[in-house]
Amino acid sequence: MTSEATVSQAVPGDLGWNLAMVLRGYQRLQEDAVDGLPGGVRCYQVLSTVIHHELPSQQAIGAHLAIDRTVMTYLLDGMVTATLVERVPDPADRRARKIVATAEGVAVLARYEARVAAVEQAILGGLEGADAAQLGSLLGRLASSVHRADPTASPCEAVESLDR
Repeated sequence: MTSEATVSQAVPGDLGWNLAMVLRGYQRLQEDAVDGLPGGVRCYQVLSTVIHHELPSQQAIGAHLAIDRTVMTYLLDGMVTATLVERVPDPADRRARKIVATAEGVAVLARYEARVAAVEQAILGGLEGADAAQLGSLLGRLASSVHRADPTASPCEAVESLDR
């Protein structure tokens, strides 16, 4: 067996180590990129979800991002105070509140998306363009598959467990 074959052959457990290393690097850079947002990375994720996915309610956003209801409430309180989003009554259900981005929220997200895009380019910098695009596509499919199998799994908990 050549050394090239040995290097390219995965060993059970390598996937976890590889994912953890990429996630740690990404997390560190992303925390710096979203510095200044109330709630940091979670605020960025919520604002991005509100603008790009238009989910029907606060509860749906929390479920999509696997953020606990209580945490979601406090996070949104901070985002409302920062004038990034508004809670508006849902015309179809007056008990429900739809989360809508303000003009300020849209502008803020555009600025932070540029910073996050730079982080992603830095993380993927070790790959050629086509490989980076393919990795992004494959990870998206894999993440969707894992999420369908366990929709209550929290990526936030996974990140927090890295430091334990």
